[in-house]
Amino acid sequence: MKILVVSLYYDPDKCQSNGPIIRALCEDWAGAGHEVTVLTSFPHYNCDAVWPEYRGRLFQRDRVGQVRVIRSYIYVPRQRSGFGRILNYLSFNISSTLAGLFSGKQNVVFAMSPPLTIGLTAFVLGLIKRIPYCYNLQDIWPEVAVKLGMLRGEWLIRFFERMEKFIYRHSRKIFAISDEFKINLESKGVPSEKIEVIPNFVDTEFIKPMEKANPFSLAHDLADKFVVLYAGNVGLSQGLEVILDAAEKLQDRREILFLIIGQGTCRDDLMAEAARRELTNVKLLPFQPESEVPEIYGACDVALIPLRHGITENSVPCKTYSIMAAGKPYIAGVDEGSTVSKLTDGVGCGVYIAPEDGDALADAVLKLHANADARRVMGDNGRNYVELHFAREAITSRYRVALEELIGDGDLAIAGRASLSSE
Repeated sequence: MKILVVSLYYDPDKCQSNGPIIRALCEDWAGAGHEVTVLTSFPHYNCDAVWPEYRGRLFQRDRVGQVRVIRSYIYVPRQRSGFGRILNYLSFNISSTLAGLFSGKQNVVFAMSPPLTIGLTAFVLGLIKRIPYCYNLQDIWPEVAVKLGMLRGEWLIRFFERMEKFIYRHSRKIFAISDEFKINLESKGVPSEKIEVIPNFVDTEFIKPMEKANPFSLAHDLADKFVVLYAGNVGLSQGLEVILDAAEKLQDRREILFLIIGQGTCRDDLMAEAARRELTNVKLLPFQPESEVPEIYGACDVALIPLRHGITENSVPCKTYSIMAAGKPYIAGVDEGSTVSKLTDGVGCGVYIAPEDGDALADAVLKLHANADARRVMGDNGRNYVELHFAREAITSRYRVALEELIGDGDLAIAGRASLSSE
């Protein structure tokens, strides 16, 4: 099977959410004997420009392990704006479509969202190459953008809603990462048989429980602190101001430290606000190398999964499974009935509170701080559960089997049409 993957980011670009997922999928498909070609942009994640070594080019062919990679031009705005973001996405749509036309023959296109517009590239390439395309749904757009205020104006919202329906209608299969996502799609008229729910995963061999006193914690003076960790994208959807609110409430508890690690559009504002409030119990670090992820989680006592109100039904943070794999309890600021709240109740691997509630977060931190046994049980529950249900090999093989079955059906259909035409 020859698979053409379209993804906005790919190694060495360090997208903190989807990057490890798409890389693992491609590596495991290639390892299973399939030919994998990735169409991606020049590295630019959380930068105001393409990396210097890639500038001045339109395309570049590369190979990452067994995976063939074709990188193409993308416009990167220096200032964040809705219009700049649209140009960013559309520039990649155009360049990746051109790159895909000269990428050889494939059997199927696999598009990794977000952005929503990536489905248009998959549609055009599928149409021209006369092969089906599949759409992997990591966030439900444009709903998330509207709720965050990133997308405004009735005409513009209606335009992207129609684009969403167009992409769903023409995709051969949609991979949703939760049952709640599937329900959302069905409410929009997407046939149930077109949707397959496959959750995200974590590499349980890479992320394992570690001692708190490890090289990372020692290097950053964390070993003697009760560390409450947020690691990930520092953007609009997370609402990380709630961490500052909780930290302000717990300033007199000198043994408790709130650690925020990551990059994103809101990082500078968050740092400025922490400085304005003179929060000595908040430590902010930039994005760290992926190789240090196990040590980072090992250094914490409790991890955080904060999201804004109304976002949790349209988003399942990948960090949830990483936290569980590390054997750490978490506090999730999510809406009741969301995927994360159901997982928390069902597995007993953490606690969930109302989103954007600093008082509730501070109280939850104090309760877990006072109960080491509860933290240990929650951590063990999470680790055991991901080993059984969210291990990398099990999930990537489900995608691989689904694509193999899809290609098999397509080959049979082509053979059937050829037989009828010859009669």
